[in-house]
Amino acid sequence: MALMSTPVKRSVKPPRVWQRMLSGRRLDLAHPSPVDVEIEDIAHGLARVARWNGQTKGGHAFSVAEHSVIVESLCRQLQPGLNPRDCLTALLHDSPEYVIGDMISPFKALLGESYKSIESRLQEAIHIRFELAPVTPVRLKKLIKKADHISAWFEAVQLAGFSEEESNKLFGKPPEGIRLRLKPLAVPDAQAAFLARYSRLHSEVEMSKRR
Repeated sequence: MALMSTPVKRSVKPPRVWQRMLSGRRLDLAHPSPVDVEIEDIAHGLARVARWNGQTKGGHAFSVAEHSVIVESLCRQLQPGLNPRDCLTALLHDSPEYVIGDMISPFKALLGESYKSIESRLQEAIHIRFELAPVTPVRLKKLIKKADHISAWFEAVQLAGFSEEESNKLFGKPPEGIRLRLKPLAVPDAQAAFLARYSRLHSEVEMSKRR
Protein backbone atom coordinates (compact mmCIF):
# COMPACT_ATOMS: atom_id res chain seq x y z
CA MET A 1 0.00 0.00 0.00
CA ALA A 2 1.48 3.36 -1.06
CA LEU A 3 1.83 5.97 1.67
CA MET A 4 0.27 9.33 1.06
CA SER A 5 2.81 12.12 1.37
CA THR A 6 1.85 15.14 3.40
CA PRO A 7 2.28 18.42 1.49
CA VAL A 8 5.00 20.57 2.97
CA LYS A 9 3.75 23.99 3.90
CA ARG A 10 6.15 26.69 2.90
CA SER A 11 5.94 30.12 4.40
CA VAL A 12 5.83 32.91 1.88
CA LYS A 13 8.00 35.83 2.84
CA PRO A 14 6.06 39.08 2.51
CA PRO A 15 7.48 41.56 0.01
CA ARG A 16 9.56 44.46 1.28
CA VAL A 17 7.46 47.61 1.23
CA TRP A 18 9.85 50.06 2.87
CA GLN A 19 12.49 52.27 1.34
CA ARG A 20 15.72 53.22 3.05
CA MET A 21 16.44 56.94 2.86
CA LEU A 22 19.87 58.56 2.91
CA SER A 23 19.06 59.89 6.37
CA GLY A 24 18.90 56.27 7.52
CA ARG A 25 15.12 56.30 7.94
CA ARG A 26 13.10 53.37 6.64
CA LEU A 27 9.79 54.60 5.29
CA ASP A 28 7.04 51.97 5.17
CA LEU A 29 4.99 52.65 2.04
CA ALA A 30 2.04 50.61 3.27
CA HIS A 31 1.89 52.34 6.65
CA PRO A 32 4.07 55.46 6.50
CA SER A 33 4.94 56.97 9.87
CA PRO A 34 5.52 60.70 10.36
CA VAL A 35 8.60 59.94 12.47
CA ASP A 36 10.29 58.47 9.38
CA VAL A 37 9.80 61.63 7.32
CA GLU A 38 12.74 64.06 7.04
CA ILE A 39 12.78 67.29 5.02
CA GLU A 40 16.31 66.56 3.79
CA ASP A 41 15.11 63.27 2.27
CA ILE A 42 12.17 65.04 0.62
CA ALA A 43 14.38 67.77 -0.87
CA HIS A 44 16.97 65.23 -2.03
CA GLY A 45 14.34 63.09 -3.71
CA LEU A 46 12.26 65.84 -5.32
CA ALA A 47 15.36 67.50 -6.78
CA ARG A 48 16.06 64.23 -8.60
CA VAL A 49 12.51 63.56 -9.82
CA ALA A 50 11.86 64.93 -13.31
CA ARG A 51 8.58 66.53 -14.30
CA TRP A 52 7.07 65.42 -17.64
CA ASN A 53 8.97 62.11 -17.43
CA GLY A 54 12.08 64.08 -18.33
CA GLN A 55 10.70 65.06 -21.73
CA THR A 56 11.77 68.70 -21.40
CA LYS A 57 14.26 71.03 -23.04
CA GLY A 58 17.56 72.04 -21.51
CA GLY A 59 20.68 70.54 -20.04
CA HIS A 60 18.91 69.62 -16.79
CA ALA A 61 15.61 67.96 -16.01
CA PHE A 62 12.92 70.25 -14.66
CA SER A 63 12.55 68.84 -11.16
CA VAL A 64 9.58 68.51 -8.84
CA ALA A 65 11.59 70.48 -6.26
CA GLU A 66 11.82 73.47 -8.59
CA HIS A 67 8.15 73.11 -9.56
CA SER A 68 7.15 73.04 -5.88
CA VAL A 69 8.94 76.30 -5.10
CA ILE A 70 7.23 77.95 -8.09
CA VAL A 71 3.76 76.71 -7.10
CA GLU A 72 4.19 78.03 -3.55
CA SER A 73 5.25 81.40 -4.96
CA LEU A 74 2.24 81.46 -7.28
CA CYS A 75 -0.10 80.72 -4.37
CA ARG A 76 1.21 83.83 -2.59
CA GLN A 77 0.80 85.84 -5.77
CA LEU A 78 -2.77 84.65 -6.26
CA GLN A 79 -3.70 85.16 -2.61
CA PRO A 80 -1.54 87.79 -0.89
CA GLY A 81 -1.36 87.41 2.88
CA LEU A 82 -1.45 83.62 2.81
CA ASN A 83 -0.33 82.38 6.23
CA PRO A 84 2.95 80.41 6.67
CA ARG A 85 1.23 77.06 7.30
CA ASP A 86 -0.75 77.34 4.08
CA CYS A 87 2.42 78.32 2.21
CA LEU A 88 4.22 75.31 3.64
CA THR A 89 1.32 73.08 2.59
CA ALA A 90 1.69 74.47 -0.94
CA LEU A 91 5.45 73.85 -0.96
CA LEU A 92 4.85 70.23 0.08
CA HIS A 93 1.91 69.62 -2.27
CA ASP A 94 3.88 67.08 -4.36
CA SER A 95 6.05 65.79 -1.51
CA PRO A 96 4.93 62.11 -1.77
CA GLU A 97 6.76 62.04 -5.10
CA TYR A 98 10.08 61.88 -3.27
CA VAL A 99 9.13 58.25 -2.69
CA ILE A 100 6.80 57.28 -5.54
CA GLY A 101 8.12 59.55 -8.29
CA ASP A 102 6.19 61.93 -10.52
CA MET A 103 3.83 59.80 -12.55
CA ILE A 104 2.30 61.58 -15.51
CA SER A 105 -1.47 62.10 -15.37
CA PRO A 106 -2.31 59.47 -18.04
CA PHE A 107 -0.48 56.81 -16.02
CA LYS A 108 -2.17 57.88 -12.78
CA ALA A 109 -5.52 57.44 -14.56
CA LEU A 110 -4.58 53.89 -15.50
CA LEU A 111 -3.49 52.99 -11.95
CA GLY A 112 -6.66 54.45 -10.45
CA GLU A 113 -7.51 54.25 -6.76
CA SER A 114 -4.52 52.11 -5.74
CA TYR A 115 -2.14 54.93 -6.61
CA LYS A 116 -4.33 57.58 -4.96
CA SER A 117 -4.52 55.55 -1.76
CA ILE A 118 -0.74 55.24 -1.43
CA GLU A 119 -0.25 58.90 -2.30
CA SER A 120 -2.85 60.03 0.26
CA ARG A 121 -1.28 57.99 3.08
CA LEU A 122 2.15 59.44 2.34
CA GLN A 123 0.79 62.99 2.13
CA GLU A 124 -0.98 62.59 5.46
CA ALA A 125 2.18 61.31 7.18
CA ILE A 126 4.20 64.20 5.75
CA HIS A 127 1.63 66.77 6.87
CA ILE A 128 1.53 65.36 10.40
CA ARG A 129 5.34 65.39 10.55
CA PHE A 130 5.37 69.14 9.83
CA GLU A 131 2.32 69.96 11.99
CA LEU A 132 -0.01 70.67 9.09
CA ALA A 133 -3.62 69.59 8.63
CA PRO A 134 -3.52 65.86 7.71
CA VAL A 135 -5.92 66.54 4.84
CA THR A 136 -5.54 69.80 2.93
CA PRO A 137 -8.63 72.03 3.39
CA VAL A 138 -10.76 72.31 0.25
CA ARG A 139 -10.28 76.07 -0.22
CA LEU A 140 -6.48 75.70 0.01
CA LYS A 141 -6.49 72.65 -2.22
CA LYS A 142 -8.31 74.65 -4.92
CA LEU A 143 -5.75 77.46 -4.66
CA ILE A 144 -2.83 75.02 -4.93
CA LYS A 145 -4.45 73.29 -7.89
CA LYS A 146 -4.89 76.63 -9.65
CA ALA A 147 -1.22 77.51 -9.06
CA ASP A 148 -0.21 74.01 -10.14
CA HIS A 149 -2.08 74.41 -13.44
CA ILE A 150 -0.51 77.81 -14.05
CA SER A 151 2.97 76.37 -13.52
CA ALA A 152 2.11 73.36 -15.70
CA TRP A 153 0.96 75.70 -18.51
CA PHE A 154 4.28 77.53 -18.60
CA GLU A 155 6.23 74.27 -18.23
CA ALA A 156 4.29 72.74 -21.11
CA VAL A 157 4.83 75.70 -23.45
CA GLN A 158 8.39 76.63 -22.54
CA LEU A 159 9.89 73.23 -21.79
CA ALA A 160 7.74 70.31 -22.93
CA GLY A 161 6.97 71.30 -26.53
CA PHE A 162 3.23 72.00 -26.20
CA SER A 163 1.52 74.76 -28.15
CA GLU A 164 -0.31 77.50 -26.25
CA GLU A 165 -3.62 76.31 -27.71
CA GLU A 166 -3.03 72.77 -26.49
CA SER A 167 -1.94 73.98 -23.06
CA ASN A 168 -5.04 76.17 -22.80
CA LYS A 169 -7.21 73.08 -23.29
CA LEU A 170 -5.28 70.99 -20.77
CA PHE A 171 -4.55 73.50 -18.00
CA GLY A 172 -6.55 76.63 -18.73
CA LYS A 173 -5.10 79.95 -19.83
CA PRO A 174 -3.03 81.63 -17.07
CA PRO A 175 -4.50 84.78 -15.52
CA GLU A 176 -3.47 88.09 -16.99
CA GLY A 177 -0.40 89.56 -15.35
CA ILE A 178 1.25 86.27 -14.41
CA ARG A 179 4.43 85.56 -16.32
CA LEU A 180 7.08 82.92 -15.69
CA ARG A 181 10.43 82.42 -17.35
CA LEU A 182 11.51 78.89 -16.52
CA LYS A 183 15.07 77.64 -16.43
CA PRO A 184 15.66 74.05 -15.26
CA LEU A 185 18.14 74.06 -12.40
CA ALA A 186 20.94 71.61 -11.73
CA VAL A 187 20.07 69.07 -9.02
CA PRO A 188 22.13 70.72 -6.22
CA ASP A 189 20.60 74.12 -6.99
CA ALA A 190 17.02 72.81 -7.08
CA GLN A 191 17.59 70.97 -3.81
CA ALA A 192 19.10 74.05 -2.15
CA ALA A 193 16.26 76.30 -3.35
CA PHE A 194 13.64 73.91 -1.94
CA LEU A 195 15.41 73.63 1.42
CA ALA A 196 15.92 77.39 1.63
CA ARG A 197 12.21 78.04 1.07
CA TYR A 198 11.27 75.34 3.60
CA SER A 199 13.64 76.83 6.18
CA ARG A 200 12.13 80.30 5.76
CA LEU A 201 8.56 79.01 6.04
CA HIS A 202 9.40 76.79 9.00
CA SER A 203 10.84 79.80 10.82
CA GLU A 204 7.71 81.81 10.06
CA VAL A 205 5.48 79.00 11.37
CA GLU A 206 7.51 78.82 14.57
CA MET A 207 7.29 82.60 15.01
CA SER A 208 3.51 82.49 14.53
CA LYS A 209 3.25 80.00 17.42
CA ARG A 210 4.80 82.55 19.81
CA ARG A 211 2.38 85.33 18.95
